[in-house]
Amino acid sequence: MSRKTTNLSKPNTHLGPNGLPQNHRTTHSKMASYIGFFAIGYTLASAIFMMIQTQMALNSQLVTVLSIIIGAYIAVHKFVKHQQRALDVNELNRLMFGGVAIVWLLTIIYFLGIWFWLFDAVSREVLFEMATQRPLPLLSSLIMIMILTLVSARISIWVFNRLLDPKRKTL
Repeated sequence: MSRKTTNLSKPNTHLGPNGLPQNHRTTHSKMASYIGFFAIGYTLASAIFMMIQTQMALNSQLVTVLSIIIGAYIAVHKFVKHQQRALDVNELNRLMFGGVAIVWLLTIIYFLGIWFWLFDAVSREVLFEMATQRPLPLLSSLIMIMILTLVSARISIWVFNRLLDPKRKTL
């Protein structure tokens, strides 16, 4: 009678929404492209709203929320189109946090560009002194815009995920 040794190492898989094992690493790489779609949608919508703002005044928080909603729609639409299923909870969270991180990274790059190329030394010094003398309004507005972006991204991704779910459309 021959003996066969058993393999005790566990593969890095988990069960996906369809019950089949999925490789965790491929899920991460797949989500990176959809975070990129989110970023492209957000950037295009922001550019369009900036052009609109040259003609009429729009609330900056409204522009941010609408740009996030457009980015979320593009990302979720592309995911559902490519994967033929809705996002699961982990993918939804990863898309939300990745999308908001991209939004904030693009915002930081935008403000650094304004800071270095648009402002002169006197304007920089005035803004810096104003921020150090009264930092509370600046910090509270920063926290509020962070909460606004997180909440608007979460709600819009969740809503579009439910609306574009192919299983819900057939029922």
